[in-house]
Amino acid sequence: QVQLVESGGGLVQAGGSLRLSCAASGRTFSTYDMGWFRQAPGKEREIVAAISWFGTPTYYADSLKGRVTISRDNAKNTVYLQMNSLKPEDTAVYYCAAGRIEGRIEVGILRGDYWGQGTQVTVSL
Repeated sequence: QVQLVESGGGLVQAGGSLRLSCAASGRTFSTYDMGWFRQAPGKEREIVAAISWFGTPTYYADSLKGRVTISRDNAKNTVYLQMNSLKPEDTAVYYCAAGRIEGRIEVGILRGDYWGQGTQVTVSL
């Protein structure tokens, strides 16, 4: 079992930055691939980024590539999502997931076995 708790969301102006954190407890964190997903009202959940258990390689959704960085610190049982140059369309609930990357990471599929409760990110004009 893995328990995940996201934090770091909030209200930010367009062009601003946020760093989301996902703190894990339970089963060994370092054995899981990790990812960030987001879901906006009326839209489906979409993957934002993923990172292998090893820390390399990583995956980024095309719409966010160049603006976000996923990282992990296994010693702290924490995965991060640094988001820069935020846009209003980035407004969503962001979820952390622990599981397994399926196939090649560049395909962008992460099987989420465990999920956090989500943290709200709101980007204003």
